[in-house]
Amino acid sequence: MIGILGGTFDPVHFGHLRPALEIREQLQLDEVRLVVSARPPHREPPVASALQRLAMLRAAVQGVDALRVDDREMRRAGPSYSVDTLESLRGALGAEPLALIIGMDAFLGLDTWHEWQRIPTLAHLVVTHRPGWSLQQLGGSSALLQLVSERAVEDTGMLHHSPAGYLVFQPVTQLEISATRIRTLVRARKDIHYLVPEHVHQLIKAQAIYG
Repeated sequence: MIGILGGTFDPVHFGHLRPALEIREQLQLDEVRLVVSARPPHREPPVASALQRLAMLRAAVQGVDALRVDDREMRRAGPSYSVDTLESLRGALGAEPLALIIGMDAFLGLDTWHEWQRIPTLAHLVVTHRPGWSLQQLGGSSALLQLVSERAVEDTGMLHHSPAGYLVFQPVTQLEISATRIRTLVRARKDIHYLVPEHVHQLIKAQAIYG
C-alpha cells in the first residue's frame, strides 16, 4: 500500500515529515509519496515557486527511502486538485491500495474540495489527529458525518485488502511548526535550525527563498 501526502510545502518542515514516517510505520505502507501542490486552488499562492518547493522537498528526504517525492502535479496544467492526482496515480498503479493522508483540519473541510465524493473511490482516507482525540469531537457537516458512518473502520489492516474506500483516524505526533512562522523568521533573519531539515535550511539560505 502506498501513502500520498500532498501539500504546498512552503517550506517543508518536520511537522510534515515526522507524521509521514509515523503513518508509514503504523499502517505498514511500502512508501509515502509527497506530492507538491503546484497550483493550490483553495488558498493563497505559495511564496516560493513550485520548482523551489520541489527542490526543498527533495532535499528534505535525502537518505530516507520510505519517503518519495512525486512531481506529477507540476507536470499537469490547471489547478492542483487532489481528485485528479489520485486518478493519475490510480491509472499508473492499477489496483494497488492507496491511502490519502490528510490532517484533521483538512478533513473538516473535505466537503468543499473539488469532486470530493470521488476521493474515497480512488483511495482510502487516513485522517491524522492528536493523541487523545475522539470521534465525538468531530462535529462538521452532515456529509462528513455520513462519510464517517459509511466508511470508518478501526482495523487498519483492512486497508491492505482493498484498493480504496475505507476511512481511518490515526493518532500521530503533531509538532507545533508552521510554514508561515518559518517564513516570518527567515524574513526577520532569525534562526530556523531544528524547524526544517538542515539540507532545506541551507537551500533557503543559498537561494534567499524567503527574503
